[in-house]
Amino acid sequence: MELVSKQRHCIFCNTKSDRVIEQNELCFAREDKYPVTKLHTLIIPNRHVQVYFDLEQSEVSAIHSMLIIVRQRIQDEDGTVTGFNIGVNSGKAAGQSIFHLHIHLIPRRNGDVENPQGGVRGVIPNKMHY
Repeated sequence: MELVSKQRHCIFCNTKSDRVIEQNELCFAREDKYPVTKLHTLIIPNRHVQVYFDLEQSEVSAIHSMLIIVRQRIQDEDGTVTGFNIGVNSGKAAGQSIFHLHIHLIPRRNGDVENPQGGVRGVIPNKMHY
């Protein structure tokens, strides 16, 4: 399978090299243009693939390795980071608005929200706290 396909009009397929903060053979990392928190980073496969479930195993492994590298980079840069949310919006109903898969690595800090219980469950606000 070809793992380098690109789409001409896709913003992630056409990311400028000066936006890339880390890369490996199959994916790259860049800061989110609209960050939820300081150092919010996106991990993006090189191949134009719409959803996580369409990744090849080699891409899953490369993305996981990149998450580890970027997590360490963030922790080295900002000692106030005490946790992370990792998120993927897969499909329009899940909030995906750019149909090139991207994984959000969102640094969290003590006190950045009043009650963080439930974390990613907050995508449906009344289900967050249990």
